Amino acid sequence: MAEPLALILALILLALGVLKWRTGFMAQRPADYSGTVPAADIRQHLSGPLHCEGVIYGPTGRVTSRFTAQMEGRWNGNRGTLDEHFHYAGGNRQDRQWRLTLGNDGTIRAEADDLIGTGTGQQEGASVHLRYRIRLPEHAGGWALDVTDWMYVMENGTIINRSQFRKFGIKVAELVATMRQAGA
Repeated sequence: MAEPLALILALILLALGVLKWRTGFMAQRPADYSGTVPAADIRQHLSGPLHCEGVIYGPTGRVTSRFTAQMEGRWNGNRGTLDEHFHYAGGNRQDRQWRLTLGNDGTIRAEADDLIGTGTGQQEGASVHLRYRIRLPEHAGGWALDVTDWMYVMENGTIINRSQFRKFGIKVAELVATMRQAGA
């Protein structure tokens, strides 16, 4: 009799976990932000010199890293690059470049040297959503992680970026950052 009870309890806990997943961060869809303003346009909001500050939370929810970054976005029509120069509180530095293509329907195709394959996304209303698989640098473990990015454009043009990093579907890190035009 203890086995069926344990099975029922396990199914309830699994169902609660799935329900939480379907109602949380991962359940958002670009259409949820349709009509919100100001409308995100990565050609405008990720253009020119940008300043970024952020924190990375580890699996326990504690801050494991803090960083600032100088970025520069350049666009030629619907194709652009975003150069990123990160400075971490521990002294590490990292340079990255995104290669972005914006479709006429708001779809986004994203490439970078540390991505495994191509990232995809959508801008809708005041939001930008990206999903991709990234390989972390060796000093950060070298893991391949699934990433979900949500960026929200604020009234003053500042972007709030929230990203979750998952391994085998389990959240192992979260990033929260702001991005704004340099000098703003």
